[in-house]
Amino acid sequence: MADENTLNSVELATELTIAWLGNQNNRVMAEEVPAFLRSMHATITELAGAPSSSSNASDDEAPADEEFTPAVTVRKSLASKDHILSMIDGKPYKTLRRHLSTHGLTPEQYRERYNLKADYPMVAETYSEQRRAMAKKIGLGQKGRAAKAQAAAESPAPRRRKAV
Repeated sequence: MADENTLNSVELATELTIAWLGNQNNRVMAEEVPAFLRSMHATITELAGAPSSSSNASDDEAPADEEFTPAVTVRKSLASKDHILSMIDGKPYKTLRRHLSTHGLTPEQYRERYNLKADYPMVAETYSEQRRAMAKKIGLGQKGRAAKAQAAAESPAPRRRKAV
């Protein structure tokens, strides 16, 4: 019976891995497939209630030690003013914030993962300019300026002494 469960978990892990790899939205390098299959098998055996063949300590250390190789270089990611190329998948985006959230990352974590400077942009330059122009056009940010101008107009001007 134990052999039957093991065989079923291996078959199930293999079938799930094949299905996952068959999805065109999942891009995986060939070197990553065995590790994915191992983690899939460990998850299935864990869910089945049987202890996994690998120790949990090594599973916990693997994600922490995992180095992420960027899909593109930093220079190439910022080469166009119209879009920013994601270092995760190499695809162009006007803004990276939503893309990063789908991968469970914040901009700070993304910068840390790929050793980027703190001022690395999350929005394409032309998109930022378009948004800025639109905000100016509809008057965003004018309330603060109007309040300063009104306060200056209401306060009495300082009196100057007459020269003797």
